[in-house]
Amino acid sequence: MRYTSRVVLLAGIILCHIASALAQQKGQWVPGQFGLNAGVVPDPGITYGNLTVNYSASRLNDSNGNRILQNVTGTYAFWANENILYCVPDHKFLGGYYAPYIAVNVANGSLVADIPGTNLSVNGGGAGLADMYFQPVNLGWHFGKRVDFNTGYAFFAPTGRYTPGATDNIGSGYWGNIMTSGTTYYITKNKGTTANLATAWEFNHGQRQVANTPASPVSNKTPGQAFTMEWGVGQALPLKKDLSMLAQLGVVGYDQWQVSSNGGTIIVAGIPVPARVLPYYSVHSIGVQSNFVLPPKALIFFFKYYDEYSAKARPQGRTFVFGGSWTFRNPKPPSAKP
Repeated sequence: MRYTSRVVLLAGIILCHIASALAQQKGQWVPGQFGLNAGVVPDPGITYGNLTVNYSASRLNDSNGNRILQNVTGTYAFWANENILYCVPDHKFLGGYYAPYIAVNVANGSLVADIPGTNLSVNGGGAGLADMYFQPVNLGWHFGKRVDFNTGYAFFAPTGRYTPGATDNIGSGYWGNIMTSGTTYYITKNKGTTANLATAWEFNHGQRQVANTPASPVSNKTPGQAFTMEWGVGQALPLKKDLSMLAQLGVVGYDQWQVSSNGGTIIVAGIPVPARVLPYYSVHSIGVQSNFVLPPKALIFFFKYYDEYSAKARPQGRTFVFGGSWTFRNPKPPSAKP
């Protein structure tokens, strides 16, 4: 009975820290941003895109990928809506198109966890403006007829609400730098079959204040660097003979790793501990993507589903992504001759 009480007490302590820990053990880059057409930048003009991400997990894993607290039930979930605006001049720079963009993001997250047979539970969550994403440098090139490639620099601004130790945080609490790339290889001459790869390297993060609860002592932690790969292999299918309506179907996935140790300190049982003792996190997934494309109208709609088959030192769940984009082309393309 004493042993059971200790287990329940330990579980309760862990539950009280889950909300804070979940937010700390992940990168700023939310996987699922890219898939098919990863190397393609919008045509010259103004492009508006809207992308919604829904992530849900009922499992929290340790550094070996094993589930923590087998008898704890609950879910960790969030919705994020990204409003993306590109401005692509018609003039080339360094032989490629300059395609900067920003993303204004709003998010809604929740955490609910319970231990069956006890009255121990934890609830958390919040909604509002999340961290904003700025990509002031983004260049895209066409290499021959078979390769589209883009690369750039971006940063996250900590515009989302963040209080050390709170369970209703929306933002990350720190500035982050990102180096990105995207590649699309056209396997067939008609460009119908593609292989795609996008990468995001998070580096040189700013310091972040962390705590177990809002009333707990605060320490400064510098998150470790992270590297994300998003890939996809797809096939375009004409829905009309004149190619004015297309479908794209493909297999997609993402892989994310923490690649350097955390800096600074964290507080454990009231004692400052080097943050480098935290295990490195990673996650891997595979899924499907479908696109509906109207080339004459510069309009595309997309849907993606990812199932995470492996995760270490973080939640393991599934991701839905859906949305669309529209481009106001400038200059307008010449009208097709009858």
